[in-house]
Amino acid sequence: MIWLLFLGLAVLALAPLGWTLLRPARLRDRQEADLALYHAQLAELEREREAGRLEPEAYRAAKLEVQRRVLAAPGLAPEGAEQPGRPPGRGAAVLAALLFLLPALGVGLYLWRGQPDIPAAPFQERAQAAARDEALLQRLRERLAQGGAGPEVTRQGWILLGNAERGRGRPERAVEAWETALRLRFEGPLAAELAELQIERGEFAAAQGLLARALQIDPGEPRLRYLTGLAEARAGRPENARATWRALLAEAPADAPWRGLVERRLQELP
Repeated sequence: MIWLLFLGLAVLALAPLGWTLLRPARLRDRQEADLALYHAQLAELEREREAGRLEPEAYRAAKLEVQRRVLAAPGLAPEGAEQPGRPPGRGAAVLAALLFLLPALGVGLYLWRGQPDIPAAPFQERAQAAARDEALLQRLRERLAQGGAGPEVTRQGWILLGNAERGRGRPERAVEAWETALRLRFEGPLAAELAELQIERGEFAAAQGLLARALQIDPGEPRLRYLTGLAEARAGRPENARATWRALLAEAPADAPWRGLVERRLQELP
């Protein structure tokens, strides 16, 4: 029943548009203006006759001339004649049909692909969930600051905190957390994550230093080499980026899944 109610509301919302499409059309623009002018001329002749400034014969001749113009004008009829509207054409009929088909189609698609039974998430509930998540992150920060859980556990905690901060749209806090984790133990994959975030923030020098250190440990890592070229390109050194990416492609397997990405980046260079 609720879906029938929604469908009815949609039809009611579109009803004014349907009435506009289906009602008889009115004369407008040039024709309407001409007809109004002729009516005004007839009224002016009538006033002139009543004031005695126009002889009866001259009045009749002038009135006949105005009426002749009304009859001669295309699409106009003499005063008092019915002005038929233009019946709606095929395009109007199609639009009228769509007024009823579109709401039904929308409801059908939602019932087919949507999730009508999914519970609602009012703003208050979402705000409460966000507050709970923030409280959990704050407790994690406090525990990490206290230490005592062992270096590796603490390091994993900082990585987890950085992931959460980045997911919540706070990249500066994610950078701080990952830098702390790298100070506890340096590794290439985390360095690549941090360098990518630094490139996004425009911190090219910091990213290049981090990538250079990681490449000393694993000089053949494709992601580190790709990010090195990306940092050079974003820093305004396209020739360095081109040389880095061409060398990477020359050493890469033909079926490397990231080849297409590097080739597109090369094409985008000035």
